[in-house]
Amino acid sequence: MKRFSISVIAILAITSLAGCAGMSDTQQRTVTGGMGGAATGAVIGAIAGNAGMGAAIGAAAGTAGGYLYGKHKESEQRAYEQGRRDAYR
Repeated sequence: MKRFSISVIAILAITSLAGCAGMSDTQQRTVTGGMGGAATGAVIGAIAGNAGMGAAIGAAAGTAGGYLYGKHKESEQRAYEQGRRDAYR
């Protein structure tokens, strides 16, 4: 069962990262956070005895973290661009 879970996570990671070409930066960060969280959660869950539950919790936490980080970076970029526009006036 453990090998199956790790195989599924690996396949999902490969296919998700291959499909990131047309995504915005925030979308890419959200997917990357979710995949990283799932992988980390699966490892921690496997140690604790339930890799699937660990992967699910890790994926949720990673997705939320990636999304919030992406929105933060968008906000920084908007502020930077506004500052440049104001400097030219």
